[in-house]
Amino acid sequence: MSEKVRYSDEELQEFKELILEKLEKATREFEKLRKTVSNNDDNGVSDTSPTFKILEEGAGVRDKEEAARLAERQRKFIQHLQAALVRIENKTYGVCRVTGKLIPKERLRAVPHATLSVDAKNNDARH
Repeated sequence: MSEKVRYSDEELQEFKELILEKLEKATREFEKLRKTVSNNDDNGVSDTSPTFKILEEGAGVRDKEEAARLAERQRKFIQHLQAALVRIENKTYGVCRVTGKLIPKERLRAVPHATLSVDAKNNDARH
């Protein structure tokens, strides 16, 4: 029996459902982070002492910077998930881009946007 070169349509559908679920959750999280970054209110510190206000504003800037970093990371994750959906439509999903072999289902369930097998990723990290 020859080695399987791609996942079946049923298996691809299973992965598609998993990815769509993760995509929905990631999009909700991204929107929350985006709102945090774009929120311009001063948290009600206008009537407090000047020193406290400066400390609060500094903390607010730090929080917004962290939210912006998280939002950018989430945006990239969403792009990776969308690219995985394209690979599902092209029936190339789950094929390692280095070895050309199928990425194990366990890895794809953990990292549904993976394009490398663990061996290929480990080899890539060593170089």
